[in-house]
Amino acid sequence: MSIHPSIQEALKQLPIKLPDTLNEEIIKEIREMQQIPLPVEIKPPIYQWEDRVIPGPNGEIPVRIYTPKAQSEKYKGIVAYHGGGWTIGSLESHDGAFRLLANKTGAKVISVDYRLAPEYPFPAGLEDCYAALKWVFHHAEELQIDEEKIAVAGDSAGGNISASLTLMARDKKGPNIWKQVLIYPATDALRSIQDSPYESIRENKDAPILTASVTKSFWDHYLSCEEDANNPYCSPIRAENLRNLPPAFIVTAQYDPIRDEGEEYGKRLLNDGVPTKIRRVEGTVHGFITMPIPLSEEVMEDIAQFINDEQ
Repeated sequence: MSIHPSIQEALKQLPIKLPDTLNEEIIKEIREMQQIPLPVEIKPPIYQWEDRVIPGPNGEIPVRIYTPKAQSEKYKGIVAYHGGGWTIGSLESHDGAFRLLANKTGAKVISVDYRLAPEYPFPAGLEDCYAALKWVFHHAEELQIDEEKIAVAGDSAGGNISASLTLMARDKKGPNIWKQVLIYPATDALRSIQDSPYESIRENKDAPILTASVTKSFWDHYLSCEEDANNPYCSPIRAENLRNLPPAFIVTAQYDPIRDEGEEYGKRLLNDGVPTKIRRVEGTVHGFITMPIPLSEEVMEDIAQFINDEQ
């Protein structure tokens, strides 16, 4: 199957094509573009949203809280982390996707604007994300969220962060994450394209949006030293074991350099007894979940089914 026509059309609308290597000038340019709000006509309507700042380990952390509808009972909660290779991405870049996530799931979604590399390499952004997760749990009553039904979710680098947080929360004895949604997650630090055990990094090395070279560049910015690559909070798949983690739904894209590591992570979860669903979306590329296309809505409906499944 070739790339889906709707994605081909969406790719034509992208304002910038990533070069093979991301330098600070390109990163700055992309960040500035990503601060521009989505056009109203493609922004999913939402009942209510609110920007706040919460305390973090090194200053305030901006968050955006999406409420899908008015209700008297408590909401499920999803703490959501944007993708962007740990170097780009913002509250605005994922505004459409996280509005849709809230609308489809009926959950209150809290989007986190964590610190970015290369200015703040691993583990700075992850520490922000863990602080935000704890803040949501500590303020569950104020947020009208059921503290026993708080999930984490993210795409790409955000999927990496979400997976890492489940390990961190398990190891630190809390907070108790209910479920995890990992959308084309990065799970294994890439140090060499040729030596990678995942064939998709070579098979899709020239894929749209995310190439193998850009993947390597993102990791180079995120890692502060070689030892970080083996840290399970950086490379979740390298954890000694994945037991006692929350049920997972993993979404991968057919034409994605990091497809195989996401699917392999899912298999490892299953082998360690974690209820896990893996869905490879045919005809798609890395980043498709932020595209305003019916295919993204279809996947969000699958995520909603996972979130709202009481089993």
